[in-house]
Amino acid sequence: MTDITTHQASRRRLLIALAITCSFMIIQVIGAYYANSLAVLADAGHLFVHNSSLFIALIASSVAVYLAKTYNDGYKRAEYTGGLINGILYLSIAVIILLEGSERLSHHAGGHDLEVNSYLMSMIAAIGFLFHGASAWVLYKGRKDSINVYAVFLHSFFDLLSTISTFIAGVIIHLTGWEVVDILSSMLISVFVLFTGIRVIVACLKGLATPPEVLPTVQEVERTIVSTEHVESAHNITVSKIDGAVVVGAHVVLKHHCTIESHDSACRVEVEEALKKSFNVLSSVLQIESHDCPHH
Repeated sequence: MTDITTHQASRRRLLIALAITCSFMIIQVIGAYYANSLAVLADAGHLFVHNSSLFIALIASSVAVYLAKTYNDGYKRAEYTGGLINGILYLSIAVIILLEGSERLSHHAGGHDLEVNSYLMSMIAAIGFLFHGASAWVLYKGRKDSINVYAVFLHSFFDLLSTISTFIAGVIIHLTGWEVVDILSSMLISVFVLFTGIRVIVACLKGLATPPEVLPTVQEVERTIVSTEHVESAHNITVSKIDGAVVVGAHVVLKHHCTIESHDSACRVEVEEALKKSFNVLSSVLQIESHDCPHH
């Protein structure tokens, strides 16, 4: 279950990651221009989509509660929708990189010189390793709590691998002069992006295809509790889902004669049985109160 605390923690992780990657994207765009490197340019474009994905993830995270009939279901479905958009963006940038790489490869085969600044290319990749490493580290612990955090973590991890690939390509170009390595490196990056996009899209489509999960409302639970023989009223009712099971919490006010007879345990069992029969609630936290309880 994704509770409110986890939801807020996921948003904080996404915000920190967005700040880190936006900073490096500016460095990459400038560096790609001066290095004349398709691999760095591919990384810059890739990072632009990555930041767009982060922004979409944040929007999905922020509006999820308002789209929900129940918090749990609405949050998940909004996240799956945001993740699906992210996956489509991943596929789009992969196709663009592959097309640009193919065009440059054909130009190189025709004898055109690429004139790649291998030193600057490697320096940008080395800086990128630090930035993406920091982003991946921030997202790592929250990757199991949210499909969007998981998608962005995967993306950051592949960004980390792509910086290593770009750095190695820069070193090879510097030592051998084989500037075609820059193109091959960019196309390798696109394969990673393609893999990420397909994986996220499949996960999100499966999530959206799952029938919506509806929890009983507070009013329904209250009616069920009050309908039992010994209960006068109920208040402070909560309904949630933990590890796949519905959990109900409530303050149960007993009728006056039940308080006198002091059979709280029997009344508790009666309420628990009613909740189990009506909503299949196997776990509940009930606080029994007397009829003249000052808090009621």
